[in-house]
Amino acid sequence: MDNHQLHNRLKEKATRLRIHSLRATAEAGSGHPTSCLSAADLAAVLFFHVMRIDFENPLSPESDRFILSKGHAAPLLYAAWAESGLIEAERMLTLRRFGSDLEGHPTPRSKWVDVATGSLGQGLSAGVGMALSAKYLDRSGSRTFVLMGDGESAEGSVWEAAAMASHYRLDNLVTVVDINRLGQSQETMHGWDVEAHARKFAGFGWHAVSIDGHDYGQIIAALEEAEGVEDRPTALLARTEKGHGVSLLANRDGWHGKALKKGDQLDGVLQELPVDSESEPFRGSVEVRVSRLPKARLREPEYEKDDLVATREAYGSALVKLGECDGSVVALDGDTKNSTFSEKFMKAFPDRFFECFIAEQNMVGAAIGLSKKNKIPFASTFAAFFGRGMDHLRMGVISQANIKCVGSHCGVSIGEDGPSQMGLEDLAMFRSLPGSVVFYPCDAVSAERVVALAAEHRGLVYIRTSRPKTAVIYDNREVFRLGGSKLLRSSEGDRLLLVAAGVTLHEALKAHELLLSEGIPVGVMDAYCVKPFDEAGLVEAAATRGSTVIVVEEHYSEGGLGDAALNAVANHNIGVHKMAVREVPRSGKPDELLEYYGLSANRIAAKVRELLALPGTTEQKKKELSTEGH
Repeated sequence: MDNHQLHNRLKEKATRLRIHSLRATAEAGSGHPTSCLSAADLAAVLFFHVMRIDFENPLSPESDRFILSKGHAAPLLYAAWAESGLIEAERMLTLRRFGSDLEGHPTPRSKWVDVATGSLGQGLSAGVGMALSAKYLDRSGSRTFVLMGDGESAEGSVWEAAAMASHYRLDNLVTVVDINRLGQSQETMHGWDVEAHARKFAGFGWHAVSIDGHDYGQIIAALEEAEGVEDRPTALLARTEKGHGVSLLANRDGWHGKALKKGDQLDGVLQELPVDSESEPFRGSVEVRVSRLPKARLREPEYEKDDLVATREAYGSALVKLGECDGSVVALDGDTKNSTFSEKFMKAFPDRFFECFIAEQNMVGAAIGLSKKNKIPFASTFAAFFGRGMDHLRMGVISQANIKCVGSHCGVSIGEDGPSQMGLEDLAMFRSLPGSVVFYPCDAVSAERVVALAAEHRGLVYIRTSRPKTAVIYDNREVFRLGGSKLLRSSEGDRLLLVAAGVTLHEALKAHELLLSEGIPVGVMDAYCVKPFDEAGLVEAAATRGSTVIVVEEHYSEGGLGDAALNAVANHNIGVHKMAVREVPRSGKPDELLEYYGLSANRIAAKVRELLALPGTTEQKKKELSTEGH
């Protein structure tokens, strides 16, 4: 067809996208129809002219990917599905209803959504991960398109992603910025100054093109130009009008997040959007190609008992072994690879390692994107710095992403670097995410084993590793499981149970020996899986040890291992006493910090003596929580 016919066809599609969006939001009584209207022409060209999408096989490595970063325009995306024949048009009227997959913002409850969006500024990071996979791992012709809003471009994660995309020369990544001028509460930062946006992207090394977002000739020409760009990502800066096509809404403030009323108001508006009575469904197709490297047997740990090895170092060794037997395993790091030991993987598999530099939130977002291309990404940095990526982690859970996060340098035992580097809230953060798994190994063997468990589990996994070298206590053939624990010291005369993980597990073992020399036997449990916590194992072990538990952790008192134990025994007659960090710590040597903040073997032993010296063992005493530590 000639250009005139093509433009008319696309205009017809865009008009239908607008109608679907207006009807659906009016039926729901809520939503963001004006944000849909501004981007409808852009979406029409992408979905019905440019993108090669295999809707029947959405995970095909050859299929182009689309991310609606401005997730509040979800009805526009669903409308494109309706016009592609994927869903019935009437299904649009279930928008935002409980039980409908057409949620207020997109989620992977629908198989055609890769990543959940709605928390703005995250779509480009996920797009970077997808583009990295396509260009460097899959070696496919798949391209990734991200539709952004101008308001979200104020988010710092957008520019972290822009920098990384440029660094890795992602010429298979295109972002289209819908510059409609109006935000939720006022004009956006740059208003209609399209060139201000263009200068930013160009400054980050992108090929930047400014266009009229309602001119089909300009949109098509810009996207065709993007296809020919080499070694640079492309940004299309599209000047649009919020509410375009409807006189009541066009460029009018106060309509963000506001639906038309059913009846006369909606009917009057729809008269401005005439379309042909019939529209032929259209969907692209691509060749389906799915390839996987054969999996080999994972090599076992190779340590001697009492070897001194940091768990962070064992993580690096385990990652290499995973890489040897599974080609879908990839690694990312935030310029800490020589501390997290992910550099071992980089040296072994340089083509599967991505340096994300000091941009942790984008690192998490890129990992999410990689996981949506059937990769198993391990992202590592200091435990404390995952706090920057918390919103991306939260959205990753909603995205059903299969990512593994590894945080080193946790607790006061890192020593002289001081509190800014100490991960002391990471367990609480990752435990709070629904469906997450949290591991905290104490030695090299357990560290290697939980890394393997993390790769096997589908979903978000966090592994907490430590800086100090600790003694190997487990045999290389020891078996670990998700939701498990290990009772390491046990006797019939045990007076109570010590529960710990990581560095403090070794302090608990020392305390056990010290107390045993005084004729005070106590049990010691390694809670290497913090979530899901081994409730049955804890209850059974504590029941024969005075129903008294002391939890020792290098973490703030709130939300960590102690609270996990409390939750586990909440319906049982078992008292839990928490020994944790209760103030912002300071620099010092690891041993003196463990002593000062109440986590050393000496302080643990003193707490045991204190509890056992209490007159009687009343139920009130058993349930009482200690206030140990400074």
